[in-house]
Amino acid sequence: MRKLILSLALLGLAALPAAAQSIGGTYTVAGTNFDGSPYGGEATITLTSGTTCTIHWETGGSSSDGICMRNDDAFSAGYVMGKDIGLVVYKMMDDGSLHGLWTIAGKEGNGTEVLTPKK
Repeated sequence: MRKLILSLALLGLAALPAAAQSIGGTYTVAGTNFDGSPYGGEATITLTSGTTCTIHWETGGSSSDGICMRNDDAFSAGYVMGKDIGLVVYKMMDDGSLHGLWTIAGKEGNGTEVLTPKK
């Protein structure tokens, strides 16, 4: 009976949705700029509580820092890059990746970005 309960518990843990997964760590970045041109790099997310974090990007020869927050399968970050202030909103996927759209205050349009956890 204990083996059955343990097996069911382990199956339940394996089936947890992305929202229950930890988001802290290092990610590979693949994105597109407003004009559709691609960029890549790395992002590091550092947890500051159960739902909040800091994020640092190194992309296309530039760096930016921000604060971030998770709510179920939504993950968002406000950031500063030079003198620009931006916002990115991601959806947490079952494989641990984050798929998002980003923008910069005062500019029209948006870019895309996928963060893939480094193993």
